[in-house]
Amino acid sequence: MAGTGKTTFMQRVSAYVGEKKIPSYFVNLDPAVSKIPYKPNIDIRDSLNYKQVMKQYNLGPNGGIMTSLNLFSTRFDQLMRIIEKRTPNLKYIFVDTPGQIEVFNWSASGTIITDTLASTFPTTFVYVLDTPRCASPTTFMSNMLYACSILYKSRLPLILTFNKVDITPHAFALEWMQDSQAFDDAVRTGGNYMANLTQSMGLMLQEFYQNLTAVGVSARTGFGMDEFFEATLKAAKEYDTEYLPELLRRITLKQESEELRQKEQLEKVASDMKETGGVKVMDESGNRMSNNKDNSGKTHERRPEVATSIAPEDSDEEDIDTE
Repeated sequence: MAGTGKTTFMQRVSAYVGEKKIPSYFVNLDPAVSKIPYKPNIDIRDSLNYKQVMKQYNLGPNGGIMTSLNLFSTRFDQLMRIIEKRTPNLKYIFVDTPGQIEVFNWSASGTIITDTLASTFPTTFVYVLDTPRCASPTTFMSNMLYACSILYKSRLPLILTFNKVDITPHAFALEWMQDSQAFDDAVRTGGNYMANLTQSMGLMLQEFYQNLTAVGVSARTGFGMDEFFEATLKAAKEYDTEYLPELLRRITLKQESEELRQKEQLEKVASDMKETGGVKVMDESGNRMSNNKDNSGKTHERRPEVATSIAPEDSDEEDIDTE
């Protein structure tokens, strides 16, 4: 959620790996952020102008972020090639995503980016929570529902990272996750009209909590960072044993479905050509190609591209030409 300290936490992570001399790579995927307190190796803002996207497509803030991600995802293969070249020398890759859950986790581009990363590297989500705000049972439950949606949408390991424990320790949150009666008592004490609904959801999520790793950190002081990095290693093992086999199965099913679709398209094209005796120009997927002329015979120019090639900030390599 907004204000949980996600960007400050990334700054702390950057400082931690720098101090421990852990070879890491940082990628910023938030096109709307104005300032970043750490130096990303790859920044989406170098490839896309967020305000220009909003202006060109007449969009609001969230629509601009989503469209920027959609455009960026069409060139995500460039980023993967850059990262894969550096993989032998890296321990971690940190990807800072837009904080709005709907524009990343529930968008097509977010799924493409997540699946592409997860099919190549052991991948885990880090969900950052504002611990002082979670002291309210209703806010705590809202965060748990968000985390639940991320886990089951991505089907990847997830680390609950309770931030700002220097202000409010997260022991109460761990107790609520482990003891449903303690959470019920806290809800009754609050006495608001959502008590019954919150209690019911708490009972339903008890099994969900068993699949989560939770750590407490302070992005301001650096407390808990050792525990957080231990949790990432645990998540990587979980990825290898539980998530990777399922991911490979889904990829195989998707490939088989695509091959079947292409086969059916080719058979349909062959049947149409046999029936009409005509010649149709088709693209690689078996769809009829069309030119850029309208009924008046005029040729229209393509809409200008708003995205440029992706290149890391710390590299002297030339931009990859994708035109």
